[in-house]
Amino acid sequence: MLEVDTSLNDCLLKYFGFKNFKGQQEAIIASLLEGKDTFVIMPTGGGKSLCYQLPALVSEGTAIIISPLIALMKNQVDALRNFGNEEGIAHFLNSSLSKTEITKVKKDITDGKTKLLYVAPESLTKEDNIAFFNEIKISFFAIDEAHCISEWGHDFRPEYRRLRPIIEQIGKVPIIALTATATPKVQQDIQKNLGMTSANLYKSSFNRPNLYYDVRPKTDVIKEIIKYVKGQSGKSGIIYCLSRKKVEELAQTLQVNGIKALPYHAGLEAKERAKTQDAFLMEDIDVIVATIAFGMGIDKPDVRFVIHHDIPKSLEGYYQETGRGGRDGGEGNCVTFYSLDDITKLEKFMKGKPVAEQEIGKQLLHETVSYAETSSCRRQFLLHYFGEEFNEENCNGMCDNCRNPKQKFEGMDDVSLAIEAITDVKEKFKTKDIINILLGTTTSTTKAYKHNELECFGKGAEDDKNEKYWNAIIRQAFVSGLLSKDVENYGLLKVTPEGEKFLDNPVSIMVTKDHDYEGTESDDEDSGGGGGGKGGSGADEALFAALKDLLKQTAHKLKLPPYVIFQELSLEEMAIQYPIKMDELVNITGVGQGKAQKFGKPFLDLISKYVEDNEIERPLDMVVKSIVNKSGLKVYIIQSIDRKLPLEDVASAKGLSVSELISEIESIVHSGTKVNIAYCINDYLDEDKQQEALDYFKESDSDSVEAALKELGEDEYGEDEIRLMRIKFMSEFGN
Repeated sequence: MLEVDTSLNDCLLKYFGFKNFKGQQEAIIASLLEGKDTFVIMPTGGGKSLCYQLPALVSEGTAIIISPLIALMKNQVDALRNFGNEEGIAHFLNSSLSKTEITKVKKDITDGKTKLLYVAPESLTKEDNIAFFNEIKISFFAIDEAHCISEWGHDFRPEYRRLRPIIEQIGKVPIIALTATATPKVQQDIQKNLGMTSANLYKSSFNRPNLYYDVRPKTDVIKEIIKYVKGQSGKSGIIYCLSRKKVEELAQTLQVNGIKALPYHAGLEAKERAKTQDAFLMEDIDVIVATIAFGMGIDKPDVRFVIHHDIPKSLEGYYQETGRGGRDGGEGNCVTFYSLDDITKLEKFMKGKPVAEQEIGKQLLHETVSYAETSSCRRQFLLHYFGEEFNEENCNGMCDNCRNPKQKFEGMDDVSLAIEAITDVKEKFKTKDIINILLGTTTSTTKAYKHNELECFGKGAEDDKNEKYWNAIIRQAFVSGLLSKDVENYGLLKVTPEGEKFLDNPVSIMVTKDHDYEGTESDDEDSGGGGGGKGGSGADEALFAALKDLLKQTAHKLKLPPYVIFQELSLEEMAIQYPIKMDELVNITGVGQGKAQKFGKPFLDLISKYVEDNEIERPLDMVVKSIVNKSGLKVYIIQSIDRKLPLEDVASAKGLSVSELISEIESIVHSGTKVNIAYCINDYLDEDKQQEALDYFKESDSDSVEAALKELGEDEYGEDEIRLMRIKFMSEFGN
């Protein structure tokens, strides 16, 4: 039993300045103070931390708080120290501390000053720490971010699996486990692994009524983000990207477009991350562009928008990240850009991982796809995923689907057919297998289990009923409570008692068709933020033809091959974006400052006249300035060439082959930067051969290496030699 000096409400006011508890906080704290194991599922912004901080402050001894993130520990320790005059009231113990600092922490604990000690799970497992913990009075253990215990959680950490035996080794005290996101499956995993199946369970509603959920097709995403952020002037926001590279690029692009933004990811120095975090909290910047490394434990209540440049890997991750918006109960807009290409990329990342891990990853990804593509209420879908019913009509227009509802159709017969198929296979198969049965698709599973002999096999393959259609039907059956997923073997479809009743006595059930994102394009990695279509899609054909004619005339006049002036891809983008000013032309892919100044004026004049004559409304009403793609490698290569270093040495220094280095130089030259590689070509070819190759490229309409080798003789030139000559030619005549 823990000792309490005064009433909980008095302590709440004394330490935290609040007069009343929020939600279930008081009941949770009382449970822990009574010495009972307690399990808390409380969404982001619900006041989770207070559930262990207050009991720690009023109890005898030190509470051990196990937390996975150093940044989160530091934030909470700083906040707790502000509650009183004694700095030793809270400490953290992790790999970032020196030996002297660790000694100071341990002395404060022994002296009885420290009420909360935050430790990383790795620190808890160290033998000298276990020995130390055995010597001190521990009030209780708090396991924060408890979903890390489950392979089905969005942030699985194997070291969390070892916590229970270590805690038992240290001593029998109450445990409180807390998480902001737990599906029924994850909840079961946590309780089983921590030996807390009989713990007092407190589960708050996952509904955040002030958050608006919006999923958009991923087309011209950089431009769309800039437009959106500029429309939220002066408001704080977070933009999440999956890769560090994209975080850096997007932050730079926002900066050059007049938006106060900074990048945040685990690859940055700790000091730089802390500085960025402080700048965001102090509102010196408006936007943080981050990987998921940002936001854990950052208590900024007035984040007004959370944008996902890339769809997250799981709905738990999505819910936690969007949950950082509108914590004060005010406006919180959650905008996600979705493309099927992103899902393909995420599936590729899984390759090479253990099979079991891949299977879990695919299941979690399937749920995310279902959420993105559904045309029914997103809030209902999300809450259903976390095991909560939500039946409000149209969620007060707080998601894009309810604000702009799609037409519904009667799905009674097809829902019945889907439930029949699940029953016929004894509830032992997943969604994909059931859809294959309904569509009559023969797969290895179909053959192995003789599904093709079932009466329902192929019954759903009529008219325009495809995989997408049946996904929508099964999804609607889920949110209507007719189907569930097996908790033990996640993904296996089960018919609920309500589903059985429905099968016996079908009633009207309205279904909406899913969104179709097949035609959307992902953000092009090398587009530098210019936006625009690929391969001529969406290009103004008449303008494109006129630009092509002008290119031929210009090339003829300058006695240069057309591709040296502008490549076809650049013309296509001009016919989409209609640039009429020099700073707009610079942003077209493959143009750059040099080419724009050298060749641009007649093209701008042509486009300007065309726009005027045809009364074109240009998409460039807001010009997105792009950043020069000067990654560290490109800068290093340019500097090395300026210093006339041998290509072999440059390649070796960066772990590249010479051929790979040449590819990097080609990329630099194509973007309009001039490089002088004459010094190294002399090591490969004599003057006569160099001149012969230059003359070839001057007269040829093609920049194909294969064509050049065929014409000039494969026994006379190597592929790399031809590529180097093409670089020299492009630099001298094009840039």
